[in-house]
Amino acid sequence: MERVRRASHAGSWYTNNARKLDEELDGWLRAAGLTNHAGYSYSGRCAAYAFGNIDPTNISRVFLLGPSHHYYTPKCALTRATIYSTPIGDLPVDHEVIEELNATGKFDFMDLSVDEAEHSMEMHLPYLSKVFQGHNVKVVPILVGALNSQNEAMYGQLLSKYLDDPKNFFSISSDFCHWGTRFSYTYYDKSHGAIHKSIEALDRMGMEIIETGNPDAFKQYLQEYENTICGRHPISVFLSMLKHCLTKIKIGFVRYEQSSQCKSMRDSSVSYASAAAKVDTPAEEEKD
Repeated sequence: MERVRRASHAGSWYTNNARKLDEELDGWLRAAGLTNHAGYSYSGRCAAYAFGNIDPTNISRVFLLGPSHHYYTPKCALTRATIYSTPIGDLPVDHEVIEELNATGKFDFMDLSVDEAEHSMEMHLPYLSKVFQGHNVKVVPILVGALNSQNEAMYGQLLSKYLDDPKNFFSISSDFCHWGTRFSYTYYDKSHGAIHKSIEALDRMGMEIIETGNPDAFKQYLQEYENTICGRHPISVFLSMLKHCLTKIKIGFVRYEQSSQCKSMRDSSVSYASAAAKVDTPAEEEKD
């Protein structure tokens, strides 16, 4: 039976006009030099720098890991939908893999209403639909709940085998710092000058730790600074996957932006960072 997850945030967080959305994505991908939670007005351009790195020719499956903003679960949850809809094309769900993951007994299922209420993975879908136009690709959406460290490591180990398959691609959804009294987070290190410079220094510290691929160092950073990175659990799961997979993968951040520049304690902003993770090929192998 076909169960469609509607593009529930189209028309509010991003345009539901297919032609306009297609043009916007085209423009951002071109601007990245590659051929409102904040919505696309803030995050769309930044995301292009990551999605523009995808070579769709050899990929047949995309795993989506996104945080849960409205629904509490201490586990990861799988979708019941068979199709994820976007204004510019539908993406079929890979039910073989969903069943495989469900068989481990470690996952819950989320209802369609929970699925449609969550924006974190939906914001990636139009980009995926655009980049994979004309290619057969299926998606494996995984809602990542409020995991403890042990579960982050467990899911990382469990998913690591999929990272070793070169036909699989992983898309991890997260914003960076949510700064301001409305987010109950006003960390400010005056040694960096303006508030927005302090936010950037804090974010870049986290980005550099993520680039090391060390989940324990990332956990320590979050404990020390409590940076409001909404996708900290999906990121931690991915870092644990890197630790357990056989393929050597290198993370590199390609873009950083803030929705506005905070100059006073009355201001607020959300930070966006895009990274691309690629197989780390030693220099001598690249020459072959």
